Amino acid sequence: MTIYKSKGFTIIELLVVVAIIAVLAAIVLVNVTGYINQGKNAAIKGNLATVLTNGAVFYEAGGTYANFCTNAYVTGPSAAVLAAGGSALTTAVNGCVVNAANTTWCACSTMKVTTAEPANSTFCVDSTGYKKVTQNAGLCANRCPVGGACAD
Repeated sequence: MTIYKSKGFTIIELLVVVAIIAVLAAIVLVNVTGYINQGKNAAIKGNLATVLTNGAVFYEAGGTYANFCTNAYVTGPSAAVLAAGGSALTTAVNGCVVNAANTTWCACSTMKVTTAEPANSTFCVDSTGYKKVTQNAGLCANRCPVGGACAD
């Protein structure tokens, strides 16, 4: 009589292992995406904080905010990072606005969705020193109206 010894795994065992790996991969993917978006939001906040500082320097140099939103103070390297986050500073919808008298300005960016910043969150800075994330305040066009100051 010949006895056969089984070598290897059954199909059921392999399917259970694949299912466990798939569940773990899904959990890791969700967490990694959240951390990536948190990093992008931190970059947006940092870049707009730099624009806030640059606004003061720009005003001291010329006594006006004329052409501030099209100047290198706003459209320099930081704009590329904001564009990667989905918001370029040089557009009126997600961007920078100077009032008609060139006395105030406002810059805004839409945030990536995270647990701290839900959908429709925006980060806004203006010439008064305002800098804040607001949830469900609408698009940046609403946050940075023609008046050139952040609106909640």
